[in-house]
Amino acid sequence: MIRKIIKIDEEKCNGCGLCAEACHEGAIGMVNGKAKLLRDDYCDGLGDCLPVCPVDAISFEEREAAAYDEAAVKANMAAKATGCSGGCPGSQARSIEASPCSCPSSPASEADIPSALTHWPVQIKLAPINAPYFDGADLLIAADCCAYAYGNFHGKFMKGKKTLIGCPKLDMIDYSEKLTAILANNDIKSVTVTRMVVPCCGGIEYAVKQAVANSGKDIPLEIVTVDLDGSLI
Repeated sequence: MIRKIIKIDEEKCNGCGLCAEACHEGAIGMVNGKAKLLRDDYCDGLGDCLPVCPVDAISFEEREAAAYDEAAVKANMAAKATGCSGGCPGSQARSIEASPCSCPSSPASEADIPSALTHWPVQIKLAPINAPYFDGADLLIAADCCAYAYGNFHGKFMKGKKTLIGCPKLDMIDYSEKLTAILANNDIKSVTVTRMVVPCCGGIEYAVKQAVANSGKDIPLEIVTVDLDGSLI
């Protein structure tokens, strides 16, 4: 049938994910860092996603498309609520409780060192805008190479913070829109940025500074630079 349905301009899309969150039918998902209409029959054609897009990448078009299937949408939403949907489980927001060592009497080793990670996902482009763990949080935004270059990254930087990671050179997106939304919509107490000394890491520092400024909040910001030999500059 010919009907009105949304159209996403992937060249304009900056990967912020706001449209996917606004779509109550689950018709939009994030694929390779871009918003994508996953199923025609999930789209009701009402356009709740249009006003939230910061780059005007979504519009309406009339074309041949499957009819809106309310029953299929409800079944999909129910499956997501129980964690049984076909979506990527790695993108589902969750809190993590550190597990104690199962052999406390054994000698200390690398295997016994607990992780300081307390939530998932950590990739900036996959992180939800609103999550309970963001409220009242000290936020760490890290260039992903930092954890490999600095040996005690968990203990010195991640402990006590909620962590988001990214690489502006590899993701090829502007993180400032997504980070602005996170800072503006949650009670973030402070932001720490860890970046490598290499020039491409300037992109993540710039994006965070822009996000703090655009959030309209007075959020303390600290920038830490890691050298290639693992030392702090």
